[in-house]
Amino acid sequence: MIEIVVAVLAAAGAGWLLRRKHLARTASGPVPGIPGMARRPAGAGRWRPGRVYADEGGARWVPQRGEPLPLPGARATGVRVPSVKEGMSINPGSRIVTCVYGAGDGIEIAVMALDLREFLEAVPQAEAGTEP
Repeated sequence: MIEIVVAVLAAAGAGWLLRRKHLARTASGPVPGIPGMARRPAGAGRWRPGRVYADEGGARWVPQRGEPLPLPGARATGVRVPSVKEGMSINPGSRIVTCVYGAGDGIEIAVMALDLREFLEAVPQAEAGTEP
């Protein structure tokens, strides 16, 4: 009988703590930026987590570790689904957007399918005749 009372009290305490944490997160509001994974140069290197911010000065990639990377004049040149090998490193439900910025430098940014429209508003697609 004592074990049942202890188990019920432990479950109630855990529920109270989880509810408190959930309320604190929802009160702070949504986190700005578009979450994703990026690798550069495009097609090589490791996938690194971070966020894309669309400011008035243009888009920029801010990794969790390291220096922010401004994307001046960035254009999305292609959207594709990840391969099986890439799906082990990033979420297989994401979409990989290949971008060209600056003097022809390339970067691949993987965003979730639901965030793709918002990402393409921040980094517009290149016109058909202007791809490098």
